[in-house]
Amino acid sequence: MFTPKYPTPDTAPTPAPAAPQTTAPAPLVPTVPAPAPVTQVAPVSARPTVQLTPGSTLALAAGGGAVVLVVGAVLVSMLLVVAITAVSVAVVAVVLKSLLKDLNNQR
Repeated sequence: MFTPKYPTPDTAPTPAPAAPQTTAPAPLVPTVPAPAPVTQVAPVSARPTVQLTPGSTLALAAGGGAVVLVVGAVLVSMLLVVAITAVSVAVVAVVLKSLLKDLNNQR
């Protein structure tokens, strides 16, 4: 996945061997060789292809829904525990304040 993919190098065709020179050299005409056509080969993966059938899609959706419900239930129960703890601490604080007030009034 993170390995670089380099394009195939462009290679020019090898030039033909030069003909033996005669008495008068032929004038040089620059020619540009046509680039070789680049064929792109699709990469072959070693991993098997996953094929989803309607049944497996339904099972995947049901499994995902079940995971969402379970995670939601856990989060809601944790929130409920925090709320109950906060209410109980508040009630204890009010009771202690009332007891201390009564204790100070009796002296």
